[in-house]
Amino acid sequence: MSILPLPADEPGRHTLGRWTSDRARLTPGRVAVEQAGEATTYAELDARATALAERLVRAGYVPGDRIATLTRNSTDHVVLFFACANAGLVLAPMSWRLTAEELAYQLRHARPALVAVQPALAEDARTALAQLDVPPPVELLGADGVEQHVPGPARPDGTPPGPLRCVRDDDPLLLIYTSGTARAPRGALLTHENCFWTNLSLGGATGMTGRDVVLSVLPQFHVGGWNVQPLLAWWSGATVVLEADFDPPAVLELLSGRRITTMMGVPTTYQRLAELPAFAEADLTGLTHAVVGGAPMPEPLLRTWHGRGVRIVQGYGLTEASPNVLALPSADAFDHVGSVGKPYPHVDVAVADPVTGHHLHGPARGELLVRGPAVFAGYFRDPDATAEAVQDGWLRTGDLVERDADGYFRVVDRLTDMYISGGENISPAEVEAALATHPDVVDVAVVGVPDPRWGEVGHAFIVRSPGSAVDAEHLLEHSRRHLASFKAPRGVTFVETLPRTALHKVRRGALREVGP
Repeated sequence: MSILPLPADEPGRHTLGRWTSDRARLTPGRVAVEQAGEATTYAELDARATALAERLVRAGYVPGDRIATLTRNSTDHVVLFFACANAGLVLAPMSWRLTAEELAYQLRHARPALVAVQPALAEDARTALAQLDVPPPVELLGADGVEQHVPGPARPDGTPPGPLRCVRDDDPLLLIYTSGTARAPRGALLTHENCFWTNLSLGGATGMTGRDVVLSVLPQFHVGGWNVQPLLAWWSGATVVLEADFDPPAVLELLSGRRITTMMGVPTTYQRLAELPAFAEADLTGLTHAVVGGAPMPEPLLRTWHGRGVRIVQGYGLTEASPNVLALPSADAFDHVGSVGKPYPHVDVAVADPVTGHHLHGPARGELLVRGPAVFAGYFRDPDATAEAVQDGWLRTGDLVERDADGYFRVVDRLTDMYISGGENISPAEVEAALATHPDVVDVAVVGVPDPRWGEVGHAFIVRSPGSAVDAEHLLEHSRRHLASFKAPRGVTFVETLPRTALHKVRRGALREVGP
């Protein structure tokens, strides 16, 4: 779809820019986004997104340019997403939970042509950008900001802009930073085609119509903030009720008062709602089903929600798969407790021997591999990591799974050391690097340990320098100064030495057995 006179190359068939224009034509008066009681119709969303896309193109932005954002969930962010989709630009949403140091790293790596910021987070952005040698231009999000004034794009490395052309299926649309086993987060590039197919898969497994009212509480710096329900809703003509943050009492009130029909969250989301005194009497009759990701739902919590008449759809995914891979329908929940189900439509999976890489058949235990049109285009500016992640067309997830005789999958462990806390992937190497900057820390290892609320939290095993009397709270405070709060470990155990293999790798399994 062309927003300006462009060369006569054929636009892609799976590009997302036309989703709002299609809906503006079919259901112009239907509410697309509702936030804090303010409604934006499909006609209004399309008009704002198209106008912004045109301003960006006229200002010199070309396909492939990145626009970084720092914002909580907002309608203005949705407008920018669809403007980027129209113009062939890449939206790089940054986490507002990061420290200035972490944010500066990601901005430096993403090399954005522009940074768009929510006014309330302008000071955070300013602090992070001050750490860059050549900061990109900054503009506020929204109708009074970037939608009125678009500064020219930054090209600090001197790279000439690419040609102005139609948007193609393989053009990247989202740059999502995700924690891995490396010390630094990696940027996963998701194309229009990736987003198209993962939403087609989600729709085929869970179903959504224009009559649905979707509650969106996952942060928009996560892939799930876009590709687990919101984008499918806007494709289907449904209404998305957007919450800036997850506030349990406010969300519970919305579920009953706004007659929400579906939502998505991690197990912690549902646990915190169920803990509210008002939960038992809340009117949840409109909530036809709820989607859970990040980790399997504990059986007691599953039964709590089932007892309130809410069908729970569980699943498994990862950013590099856009993210939808496996789904467990509510009808199978109690027959397969702990399972994450079977593959979504249009998704191929395999189980490989972790040592030989050979594919295993029938009931098997090994590394989960994923293949299909939703598998990402690669890690931005990291071809080596991309080549390691995708081999012979299969995405290596790094997760150890069991497949039973009926084809249901269960996640057993992670071949990598990453752990999940409240739905957030956390790299121990990143946490260890922060703790190691303290002068009294000689050696450190971090592992995930069970936690009743967050699923897992980090626990640090630390070797102090000789004669040091530094205490645990001091080191925890040190970690919080260098890391986002959700990454900082919750406890410390001081040890004389760390258990290591012959190759000097930390034996994390031995540390987990010792426990905090």
